[in-house]
Amino acid sequence: MASNTSVGQKCPSPMKATSNGFFQGDNPLDYALPLAILQICLVVVLTRGLAVLLRPIRQPRVVAEIIGGILLGPSVLGRSKSYLEAIFPPKSLTVLDTLANLGLIFFLFLAGLEIDPKALRQTGKTALAIALAGIGLPFALGIGSSFLLRATISKGVNASAFLIFMGVALSITAFPVLARILAELKLLTTDVGRMAMSAAAVNDVAAWILLALAVALSGSNTSPVVSLWVFLSGCVFVICLALIVPPIFKWMARRCHEGEPVEEIYICATLAVVLAAGFVTDAIGIHAMFGAFVVGVLFPKEGPFAHALVEKVEDLVSGLFLPLYFVSSGLKTNIATIQGLQSWGLLALVIFTACFGKIIGTVVVSLCCKVPLRGALALGFLMNTKGLVELIVLNIGKDRKVLNDQTFAIMVLMALFTTFITTPVVMAVYKPARRKMDYKYRTIERKNSDAQLRILACFHSARNIPSMINLFEASRGVAKREGLSVYALHLMELSERSSAILMVHKARKNGLPFWSKGWRSDSDHVVVAFEAFQQLSQVTVRSMTSISSMADMHEDICSTAESKRAAIIILPFHKHQRVDGSFETTRTDFRWVNRRVLEHAPCSVGILVDRGLGGTTHVSASNVSYLITVLFFGGPDDCEALAYGARMAEHPGISLNIIRFVVEPETIGEISTINMQENAGIETKSSAEEFLSRFRNLQKDDSVRYEEKAVRNVTEIIAAIRGADRSNLFLVGRMPEGELALALRRRSECPELGAVGSLLIAPDFSVTASVLVIQQYNGYTCPNLDPYMKEESPDKDSESS
Repeated sequence: MASNTSVGQKCPSPMKATSNGFFQGDNPLDYALPLAILQICLVVVLTRGLAVLLRPIRQPRVVAEIIGGILLGPSVLGRSKSYLEAIFPPKSLTVLDTLANLGLIFFLFLAGLEIDPKALRQTGKTALAIALAGIGLPFALGIGSSFLLRATISKGVNASAFLIFMGVALSITAFPVLARILAELKLLTTDVGRMAMSAAAVNDVAAWILLALAVALSGSNTSPVVSLWVFLSGCVFVICLALIVPPIFKWMARRCHEGEPVEEIYICATLAVVLAAGFVTDAIGIHAMFGAFVVGVLFPKEGPFAHALVEKVEDLVSGLFLPLYFVSSGLKTNIATIQGLQSWGLLALVIFTACFGKIIGTVVVSLCCKVPLRGALALGFLMNTKGLVELIVLNIGKDRKVLNDQTFAIMVLMALFTTFITTPVVMAVYKPARRKMDYKYRTIERKNSDAQLRILACFHSARNIPSMINLFEASRGVAKREGLSVYALHLMELSERSSAILMVHKARKNGLPFWSKGWRSDSDHVVVAFEAFQQLSQVTVRSMTSISSMADMHEDICSTAESKRAAIIILPFHKHQRVDGSFETTRTDFRWVNRRVLEHAPCSVGILVDRGLGGTTHVSASNVSYLITVLFFGGPDDCEALAYGARMAEHPGISLNIIRFVVEPETIGEISTINMQENAGIETKSSAEEFLSRFRNLQKDDSVRYEEKAVRNVTEIIAAIRGADRSNLFLVGRMPEGELALALRRRSECPELGAVGSLLIAPDFSVTASVLVIQQYNGYTCPNLDPYMKEESPDKDSESS
């Protein structure tokens, strides 16, 4: 027995890196590299799968990663000893922890990039008071609860270190997680969002300082003089880094020019500095992540250098290495250690203390600062958000023997619970009232043709910019007194990437959740393009960015159109043209964004199918020479398209061709077998005649040509459209009315473009002009689209169009 015991206590032999393979008798799971690969794949699949499952209840990905770590650990799957010995044997944990901490170092560098020291200095008194209350009261309650824990389940631990670790663990607010929650809930635009972000930034910095103190006190040497030396050395390191590093990084940033690739030497040098800083702080006796975090805070945030660095680092770190840290934490978390009434009572006490301290402290101070009760409650729960930083604190405490297994499990469950309840509680207690705005011009068709036209033009990438700018030039209506005002909205998906959160911070600083004209970055060539166009024309262009999830993107578009009093929203088609002229899907998600905008828009909507309007560059006003064709069948949408065409015809370089399709008298009722209400047909015809009457008399103007095409069937309609193949742009209504339109509707394969738009982009159709499909605002939910929305789903989306 003694012999077996001694063998069981023997340290496991180190693992070799690679195996010779199954065929030579080796088990790959006995070797470090194949086992690490299997562990990483298992972790990524499980955590991403959980994130998808939790997405409907709008939980941040950190919740899925914490749960995934616990599932893989001894709490659930680890109850099987054979599983632990095969997948996470003790001899593999050193490699796993090394990879996890390496990922943590670079993630903390990215986290430092998210904090702007300039913004911290500009924090308002209200946000500062909320931050101090959100730190002070829970820190004090954490110290109070630590005495009870030391007297029960944490006997014999370092008293001073345990007090500070408990205080820090209860007072932390997860800044990156909070930013994502606010963006998901559309609260970045509110006063609550502003105060929460500012207070959380202050809280984050204070928590890191307190954590550095806790680490300094938790060393194996019990002498207070050693802990003091560790803390002072850390302070000296930060000061030296602040004096030396920023000038070097700024020099590198100046040598990185917009539109040019960043030299590899600068990227490698920066990553080496991050690792070196981590080495120094680890040598001092503070965790290596502190050095990386300080480098990130000191790194210049603007310019192509920062963006290139983030793009090269974040996906590998956040996607592969960082989830290993949650698994490393989960392997240390054994919920089975929480046994008996006392342990579960202590868990309830810790959760209550954490929530009470954060929420009550924040609410009381918020009310004193005259924040409404609902807003104060939302702030309290938002500030109670935990996340990765909480796990870092707990893991350091576990590694330094400050937290035992039972205390560690209790604290991990507390972090999971407080983060999980944030989103649903905030959604329940705080629903900012959205005032319904009433404005006059929601369509292009209007009685006062001289009134200012406001366009909200959305784009996904730089590919959409040249045609958009050429469309603005054609739309400016040179004879109008009030001219054209354009709001160019960059649609960007909110993801878990650090770069997205960097943009959220910039958006928050400049008129949430959009970048207003007050923010200027030399790295944003899109903004530069729009500003150049504005200087060359009489068009006012304001660049903005919407950062939201794909499911909510249409809400940002519609609310922006309403707040800016836009008359029309122009959306890019979800497909772009290849070199051979065929279309390929950019992202199917954008198709659903377009459909939801059509359904909920507060004004008219246009979908631009870009086939290179004016080429790939901006065409100057003096060189514009476009032929624009309006295909008119009847109905409000066609009238709106015609009104837009009439405005474009005022440009000296644009010719307008209006083709009105009418049914030959002898074939009336034969083209379409669909029954139509007689009164509706008469009403449509009379309104169309009234609207077209002024265009018949404009043929004396060389820029406008009106013609009527009498057709007998769909084949003749198609032949007539083919005859206008010299056009640069077709303007068509999404849902034209009349017997001819009903006949064409059978051929519609893309409901957001309607019958005529679908025909114009069909692969067997010879027309190669760009197409702008327009839906006129009618004051209620978009008709004729809901059946398609119910019949199809994103997973079964037909891409035959």
